[in-house]
Amino acid sequence: MKVLQLDVEKMTYELMEPEASVYDESEEKKFEVNDAVVMLVSVEKGDNEEIALKAVEETTGFMQKQKMKLLVIYPFAHLSRNLESPKEAMTLLEYMRKKASEKCETIKAPFGWNKKWNIKIKGHPLAEQLKSYVNDNAEEIIPARGKKSGTKEEVSEAIKQEEKVKSTWFILTPDGELIPRSEFKGEGYENLKKFADYEITKVRTYQQIPPHIKLMQKLQLVDYEPGSDQGNMRFYPNGRLIKGLLERYVTERTIAYGAIEVETPIMYDYDHPALKEYLNRFPSRHYIVKSDDKEFFLRFSADFGQFLLMSDATVSYKQLPFRFYEITRYSFRRELSGELTGLKRLRAFTMPDMHTMCADIDQAKEEFKRQFDFCMSVLDSIGIEHGSYEAAFRMTEEFWVGNSEFIKFLVKTFGKPVLIEMWNFRYAYFDPKFEFNIVDSMGKATALSTVQMDHENGKRYNMTYIDANSNRQFPIILHDSPSGAIERVIYALLEQEAGAEKKGKTPSLPLWLSPTQVRIVPLADRHLEKCTDISRAMTEKGIRADVDDTDSSLNKKVRNAEQNWIPYICVIGDREMESGKLAVRIRGKTGQKEMTSEELTSEIFGVTGDMPKAPLSLSMLLSKRPIFRG
Repeated sequence: MKVLQLDVEKMTYELMEPEASVYDESEEKKFEVNDAVVMLVSVEKGDNEEIALKAVEETTGFMQKQKMKLLVIYPFAHLSRNLESPKEAMTLLEYMRKKASEKCETIKAPFGWNKKWNIKIKGHPLAEQLKSYVNDNAEEIIPARGKKSGTKEEVSEAIKQEEKVKSTWFILTPDGELIPRSEFKGEGYENLKKFADYEITKVRTYQQIPPHIKLMQKLQLVDYEPGSDQGNMRFYPNGRLIKGLLERYVTERTIAYGAIEVETPIMYDYDHPALKEYLNRFPSRHYIVKSDDKEFFLRFSADFGQFLLMSDATVSYKQLPFRFYEITRYSFRRELSGELTGLKRLRAFTMPDMHTMCADIDQAKEEFKRQFDFCMSVLDSIGIEHGSYEAAFRMTEEFWVGNSEFIKFLVKTFGKPVLIEMWNFRYAYFDPKFEFNIVDSMGKATALSTVQMDHENGKRYNMTYIDANSNRQFPIILHDSPSGAIERVIYALLEQEAGAEKKGKTPSLPLWLSPTQVRIVPLADRHLEKCTDISRAMTEKGIRADVDDTDSSLNKKVRNAEQNWIPYICVIGDREMESGKLAVRIRGKTGQKEMTSEELTSEIFGVTGDMPKAPLSLSMLLSKRPIFRG
């Protein structure tokens, strides 16, 4: 069953004439509803009451959270090519109406009619959600963006295999105890329990707007781009500043770790043999573009270009492990529209992507351990707290049997229980993989750092190294994103702070990422020149300092700085001009602290250390800045 769920301000529809031999009788021909949730429903072959009930419960649950009272169930055949017979579809839609009526006021649009309709959809992030429901024992056919118009659409074989693979779930403790998930009590590990439930149930859609969306808009960092495809975002100057600093930091750390940086194209020949084969070994949907009567796909990672590049390189066993790296701006994945949520899941994203050639399984395992530590270090330095994310290890049962001590070592290093997923067969190129997953304030999880052990692509791309006997050998390849997608890092930071605020703490960004680190506020116009001089002096030393020279009252200026999470607020009046000291308000602390500008600069550098620095993204004077959102 396919459902397009819409939150509408107004919907009108008029029955024209029956379009099928089986249709609902209706004396009334014109309908109008206001402030309603509309389910456009395509009933597919194999759908049953269990599936229909699940769809109804999820939508009515959304309505309860949004305090909506009216539901419209609207037959809509255009979401699927695998439709059930009209008679069976009518029966199931009527069942949905009856079940929904137990929860809220429900209208079912007549089945089997040509309709003329008009709809006005609300403008919030959850107003449009595409959902797909399948029988647990059925094979779902998910259309991908296919080849040529009029031909059968192609779906990645890895997606099909991922749906068929049987997973068994465990919790592995640091002392090496493997516990079936159903037997894990989880006292003290509430986040891990939420993460495990999220992974097992696979319920990805939100019933409320996640806090990070409101924060990214309130802080004027990021927003939706109505002029583009869904899942493509616009970054305002302060958001671009944060994103750029994160890109620089992860890149500098990865190069320092030992990777060489390369750059590769974003589009590739759809019919290239190695590339096409790999497309079917990665569980991702992709975009197709046409150029000069040839078809190309947009990359969903740096793998394609990096592997082609390395297949042309000569590498000695003495150089292994050999690491190469690229930050992809951008990678593209044709995610289902119902799963697109703020910065959590996008269709265009920035991925730091390192690949490591290893001689054999033993070298790959040793490098895997080092990259596991490296990922934890990167997240910690960024400002994502170790206790705020959970780890998942995914592997075949066969890999676990032969390498359980290796996995146990990593879990002991992590220091707390982790989720284990064991597959009955390998459905993609990797075995095993790990991810660090942030669990947000609404119990949903998202992967950040990851490392995958690739057993196939060395041979597929004819990547080789020269061994000690001058023979060519195929390497094992590790795929590592030290931080995960940069957009997801911002999501994680904002969700982390939303959770902190919920607990009564003061939310803030890491000091090195704060778009403005010091806000200087003149008490009167006569103090403005001094404030400007102090701001310029700090800026020259690498501090992002600005001046609130607007006509607002002092209280409003301070409140505005606090609402924008400014770490340090300095008010300058006659006393400060005479003493040469600043009255500094430090975010999250009560009272004020007297400091010279030099002492404040020293304190900031003591916190930010060697993290990348960047100038202000906007004018130093607030009066010169545009407002991007009202």
